[in-house]
Amino acid sequence: MAFAIDEINRNSNLLPNVTLGYSLYDNCANPEIGFRAALSLVSGQEEQFMLDDTCVGTPPVVGIVGDSSSTHSIAISSVLGLYRVPLVRAMIQILNHFGWTWVGLLISDDDYGLHAARSFQSDLVQSGRGCLAYMEVLPWDNDQDELRRIVDVMKKSTARVVILFANERHVNKLMEEVARQNVTGLQYMISESWTAATALHTPHLTPYLAGTLGIAIRRGEIPGLREFLLQTRPDLHNNNSYGNSMCRFAPPPADWVDAGGALCSGQEDMENVENDFLDVSDLRSEYNVYKAVYALAYALDDMLRCVPGRGPFRGHSCGSLKELEPWQLVYYLDKVNFTTSIGDQVTFDENGDVLPIYDIMNWLWLPDGTTKLQNVGEVKKSAFKSEELTIDAHKIFWNFESKEPPRSVCSESCPPGTRMARKKGEPVCCFDCIPCSEGKISNETDSLECTSCPEDFWPSLQRDHCVPKETEFLSYHEPLGICLTAAALLGTCMCAVVLGIFICHRRTPIVRANNSELSFQLLLSLKLCFLCSLLFIGRPTLWTCQLRHAAFGISFVLSISCILVKTVVVLAVFKASKPGGGASLKWFGAMQQRGTVMVLTSVQAAFCTAWIVSASPVPHKNTQYYNDKIVYECVVGSTIGFAVLLGYIGFLAVLSLFIAFISRNLPDSFNEAKLITFSMLIFCAVWVAFVPAYVSSPGKYADAVEVFAILASSFGLLVALFGPKCYIILLRPERNTKKSIMGRGNDT
Repeated sequence: MAFAIDEINRNSNLLPNVTLGYSLYDNCANPEIGFRAALSLVSGQEEQFMLDDTCVGTPPVVGIVGDSSSTHSIAISSVLGLYRVPLVRAMIQILNHFGWTWVGLLISDDDYGLHAARSFQSDLVQSGRGCLAYMEVLPWDNDQDELRRIVDVMKKSTARVVILFANERHVNKLMEEVARQNVTGLQYMISESWTAATALHTPHLTPYLAGTLGIAIRRGEIPGLREFLLQTRPDLHNNNSYGNSMCRFAPPPADWVDAGGALCSGQEDMENVENDFLDVSDLRSEYNVYKAVYALAYALDDMLRCVPGRGPFRGHSCGSLKELEPWQLVYYLDKVNFTTSIGDQVTFDENGDVLPIYDIMNWLWLPDGTTKLQNVGEVKKSAFKSEELTIDAHKIFWNFESKEPPRSVCSESCPPGTRMARKKGEPVCCFDCIPCSEGKISNETDSLECTSCPEDFWPSLQRDHCVPKETEFLSYHEPLGICLTAAALLGTCMCAVVLGIFICHRRTPIVRANNSELSFQLLLSLKLCFLCSLLFIGRPTLWTCQLRHAAFGISFVLSISCILVKTVVVLAVFKASKPGGGASLKWFGAMQQRGTVMVLTSVQAAFCTAWIVSASPVPHKNTQYYNDKIVYECVVGSTIGFAVLLGYIGFLAVLSLFIAFISRNLPDSFNEAKLITFSMLIFCAVWVAFVPAYVSSPGKYADAVEVFAILASSFGLLVALFGPKCYIILLRPERNTKKSIMGRGNDT
């Protein structure tokens, strides 16, 4: 403190017209003495100031730099806070870097321990970063029963990490009991209050405490401090107590005799003296005192630079040294922001706490049985960021057989694909891992909830990520699609072959007797029926969805229309063969036949056009059939439109069947009616069976059923109507004569 104030007073840029003074107090490790000194300073009753000749009047107390002991600082700050006197103190920051979420907490029964416990629980438990397996208060007196009970709790707990906020006295007694019960396998993390405790260097405690991690106040360098101390001379006349203390550690002169006089003469040379006062290699509390003094100086400097009329206080006033109120300095202290010579930033957060910088220490167990304190990282917080942890894990000594950090959790982490489910009545760190339900995933460890996959995705087998759903449609690459495609192409080829046969033999009696023009139209329409079935195979698109039902409906109406006209013509020819029945043929000439087919087909075309315009069939991704598949299908758009299309085909088919059934007993010369009757029976049977099969078939199988119905009915018509004729044309040409055909009629 003396060095910092001397340095500030010599700095012309900081408090140029103000000289700082100080008063030092030793609280003798007794909070009551600290209280008395702090209150006397605040009340202005302290009169023992060593004033410079230039000072006028009694200077005000602008701030107090607290004790290095947190217990004393907390106690004093709780009183001085009423007067809003700034107190600079360090705060404990513990970070759980190694995933230790299940820990035990041991605290001393004083302000330090209780305050640390509240802070620790607030930061660890309420933030959800961990839980306390237990919290025990270490006794002040030598209560062995209580110590045995506490150590027994430590031994039985599943928490492998023990955090201690206690002073050295508590720790020594605790560790002696730990050694008596031989409790090993625990990882200790200690606060800054006992990083130099003798227990950490006691040989018989080393097997238990080696590998301990500790949080130490940041070690810093203060350039010029040693030189300042070396220039100090003991001066009994000016009551230079700290200089006198240094002298008392020096070796006495050879001719010195203690006769009740002073040890120091004031002329001693400190250059060759080796003692704790001159050791500046490990400045921790001293470095914080140095920063604290500078923080007060910067705050006071900012206050004195205030321009009257532009101040932050009532009426835009400024603070002054003559009428200084402590809360005015607090205002400026909150805004202090400077950087030390070694690059540490000094500023305060919204709670008035200095931004912490802590060293992380580790006790290394050396081969000779001793321990060595080593720095393995630091905890640092900036004004704009949260705490940042820098740690060299490779340097840490772990006092375990594995030489790895211990696991200290109440429940093991839930892997991806599961979620955490709290155990009733237990801390949040104790939970079960529940697999994600169907359709949901979790892709992180310790997920609280499982999330649903997008519509086109489905969880993987491990339910840790979403994968695209398998798409299903009647494909050309699967066996079913290949078979149906082959059957459709076979039917198309058969129609072409039959058409070729009929064209080549178009002048033969059997072709001419069966209305060759309608036969040609029927073969072409059947060919279209076979080809339209291909529109139901492959990934559905807008044009295939619109075209498939329209092509199917029009092709089949064209086929049934041809069959219907052929049936009516057969019946008309039979009636014309009877006396007085020739007039009936004039209504069924070639033009009338073509016109009838055109009109009947146009009606279906009109139905299809209205259907597509009003409610067009469109491709649709159906996720209702299967959870893990997307079924690509064509929705009909309008069920009424689809029903009208099928109903019209059914009406014509039933009408053809009825007329053909009436004509079935005609003479054998007109046996076309028998073939039509048989073919219509096949056609109607196929489509009656189609309806329930189509409705009950999911996904691609509905399309397969429809394709099968188209192919089965088309093959039925083709084989039933044209099979016998091709047999006669190709294999029994002797029967393909007018005489043979007419002769069969005479035989009947």
